[in-house]
Amino acid sequence: MLGSILENVRRTRPLVHCINNYVTANDCAMIVLACGASPIMADEPEEAEEITARCRGLCLNTGTPDARRAASMLAAGKRANALGLPVVLDPVGAGASRFRTELVRTLLGGVRFAVIRGNVSEIRVLAAGTDAAGGVDADAAVTEGNLASLTAFAMEFARRTGAVAAMTGAIDVVTDGKTAYLVRNGHPEMRYVTGAGCQLSALTAAFAAANPERPLEAAAAAVCTMGLAGELAYRRMKPEDGSASYRNYIIDAVRNMTPERLEEGADYEMR
Repeated sequence: MLGSILENVRRTRPLVHCINNYVTANDCAMIVLACGASPIMADEPEEAEEITARCRGLCLNTGTPDARRAASMLAAGKRANALGLPVVLDPVGAGASRFRTELVRTLLGGVRFAVIRGNVSEIRVLAAGTDAAGGVDADAAVTEGNLASLTAFAMEFARRTGAVAAMTGAIDVVTDGKTAYLVRNGHPEMRYVTGAGCQLSALTAAFAAANPERPLEAAAAAVCTMGLAGELAYRRMKPEDGSASYRNYIIDAVRNMTPERLEEGADYEMR
């Protein structure tokens, strides 16, 4: 089933608008190209809406926020909503500063998102503005020990926002509030690659753009693809290789991913 999501990306090659942070913009463009879609980056307010209208999906990333980029994100998000295009939010660093936190909450209040992809801490910050945070434990990552409680939290967050919640970490929880995919793909070495999460969000936007009627499956397929790519990339590592080589191997693995390999390697359960 998840393989068909990737197959649709390769078949339709959607153009995806990424308003990205400047740290990971190139890697996000590369991962979108690697999966079979086409990226475009435009964060100037005077063109953000126009560029969005030419695309089939939008990814908003708050990793390096400023007033100009914030205005572009809000305008592009509203334009995408008006056109019925899927929008993915990556609330990078939500909670790190008042400006950044206010930005992600403004976006959450002004834009309808198909998918919100973040770690536990980031999702918790957004949930605090939706009355969904009550009773959540203080864990910073999903583990086998807190899996049940954090899955319930993510499902409630998804129901309240109307977006698919993709809460990622050592174990990933992807849910629309009714069904949850618990994904165990990935490798610990991925934590040493700056922007692996940003790449995943851009990948999710590409998958959602090619499968707009299936946001839950698109997000789950993207999470499995990125995690499996991390596993395959690590197998290529030689003693002299480091984080930069690993980053490149991950992009190579996404480029060489096939629907069949994804189906065989995806490690998930549904609840």
